[in-house]
Amino acid sequence: MTASAPLLPRSLLLGNPSRAAPLLSPDGRRISFIAPLDGVLNIWIAPADDPAAARPLTRDTGRGIRQHGWAHAGTHLWYLQDEGGNENFHLYSVPIDGGAALDLTPYPRVQARIVGFSRRFPREALVAVNHRDPRWHDVLRIDLGDGRTTTVCENHGFAQFLADDALQLRVALRNTADGGRDVLVPDGAGWRELFHIGRDDVITSSPLAVGPDDSGLLYFLDSRGRDTAAAVAIDAASGAVTALGAHPRTDVLGVVFNPQTRRPEAYRTDELQPEWTVIDPAVEADFRHLRAQASGDFRIVDRSADDRRWIVVFSCDRLPGHYYLYERDSGRLAFLFSARPDLEGWTLAAMRAVAIEARDGRRLVSYLSLPPDASPAAGPLPMVLLVHGGPWSRDHYGYNPEHQFFASRGYAVLSVNFRGSTGFGKDFVNAGDLEWGGRMHEDLLDAVEWAVTQGIAQRERIAIMGGSYGGYAALAGLSFTPEVFACGIDIVGPSNLETLLSSFPAYWAPLFENFAQRVGDPRTEAGRALLRARSPLHCCERIVRPLLIAQGANDVRVTRAESDQIVETLQRNGQPVIYALYPDEGHGFARPQNRLSFMAIAEAFLASVLGGRCQPYGDDLGASSLVILAGAEQVAAINASGCSG
Repeated sequence: MTASAPLLPRSLLLGNPSRAAPLLSPDGRRISFIAPLDGVLNIWIAPADDPAAARPLTRDTGRGIRQHGWAHAGTHLWYLQDEGGNENFHLYSVPIDGGAALDLTPYPRVQARIVGFSRRFPREALVAVNHRDPRWHDVLRIDLGDGRTTTVCENHGFAQFLADDALQLRVALRNTADGGRDVLVPDGAGWRELFHIGRDDVITSSPLAVGPDDSGLLYFLDSRGRDTAAAVAIDAASGAVTALGAHPRTDVLGVVFNPQTRRPEAYRTDELQPEWTVIDPAVEADFRHLRAQASGDFRIVDRSADDRRWIVVFSCDRLPGHYYLYERDSGRLAFLFSARPDLEGWTLAAMRAVAIEARDGRRLVSYLSLPPDASPAAGPLPMVLLVHGGPWSRDHYGYNPEHQFFASRGYAVLSVNFRGSTGFGKDFVNAGDLEWGGRMHEDLLDAVEWAVTQGIAQRERIAIMGGSYGGYAALAGLSFTPEVFACGIDIVGPSNLETLLSSFPAYWAPLFENFAQRVGDPRTEAGRALLRARSPLHCCERIVRPLLIAQGANDVRVTRAESDQIVETLQRNGQPVIYALYPDEGHGFARPQNRLSFMAIAEAFLASVLGGRCQPYGDDLGASSLVILAGAEQVAAINASGCSG
């Protein structure tokens, strides 16, 4: 960005949305949505034809509410909420007349997971809760109005369940010692195996839904016998498979189902950019009409019980989300609201999809954003390499607040789908096995080299940043290849793969075999040696470039010990590091005050190393729960020296 261009305030990109996640009441007459109340995200309710008449339904004053839905009866809404990021989500219901919220899973130190809702039993839900044994989630049937509970299934080894519209369990998944998964269906009083998903297919094959009661069909994403995951229908009696749709280069990522018939209507793929393919001719005209209105992507967010009203959202790389009420009978689209209306009038960065070739020929789908006023004649820019978490997830084309944030500060921003990322077939996913800090890291290095040779990035001014696996990648980048990156930012990233695998919560027990086979097996000598060799902690003495670490104290996935131990080692070695701890956060930063404070430090840190622009801290640090455990003097110095607006 030119020095005279106004700096996009971080609160517009990283603070709470104005409104988000709208849903329709079953009768289509009301909408609910998430919006701030006194700065905390809460559930609001309004007439569908008059969103401005909204009133708050909840009054949370803590971390806010992010996931909610309507009971099919239309008399209650439900929501999930944990405490301080500990992932012990409880299920609550709240009547639409404004009564008090009811905790439907009032057990200490447990996690609730939604299994299913039913139009035939509109006041009830199936909920999986690990209150009896922390390793396994029993299935409970709960009345959303008064909380009455009965046990449906006492679980002694299943990882997941699916239910039909009668709230009967129709699918159970059980992880196996080979790293795969058995798919089981009811057989009298017990279960029988319908088919097995081998370890090569387990990440790219998963259940989607149970079909209509009279169909005997189960819907899956299935990569067995092929590379990319197809959408399929599977006969629950015979196991016969019928293909619904596929893409030669990318997995099917999701399927839209009719809320009345429970039959598939369209599926979504995303190679370089998202694409919809219609299955059911009954919605062909709707999808064609919506495509014609969209400047980028669209999604169906929710539908009324009679399927005559939809909520749809339009978005693109420079549009964070405009929500509309769609009347199917007339084709009318009525604007509801924008997620971030205060961004309108600001010039945002375009995102470009690029395919980068790795050193072994693999195609790395990546996304590049440049400052909105960047001129090719100006030459290469400092760059931020943003590494996604997981690692079994992926980056997508579209609106990305971190891309916008760093591009507005004058940086090129690059996100890379390195091997091990999902969405590009099982061969691409499985190519990441036992390659943490190995070929997965080489893919990132190849992307950096591409950006340099293309004249996009300045070789000496490249930062690596990410959360979770992306945080690990930042630590690996600075310790395994200490001269490549000018600095690194690690957010809740593991530093020691041995302690990472030994500290998972009890209910992650079904996932252990997957991690052992794909990261390293701590039960074998060779596995322990690999985990140690690929742990940044054990070679962090090689770190010579500035490092910023941020951690949530209540993280159950990557515990605080992962950050503590590498910071302690660096301090013992006399190596500088900034360590920001958030006592009321878990695996990432949910409270806007904490997000803003961390990104204030991050942009000042990058400015001090890469030379980009940054906004002064202002009151953002003091408004958060931030505790600086290392590098407090540096945090003050980089704000004073580098941030002038």
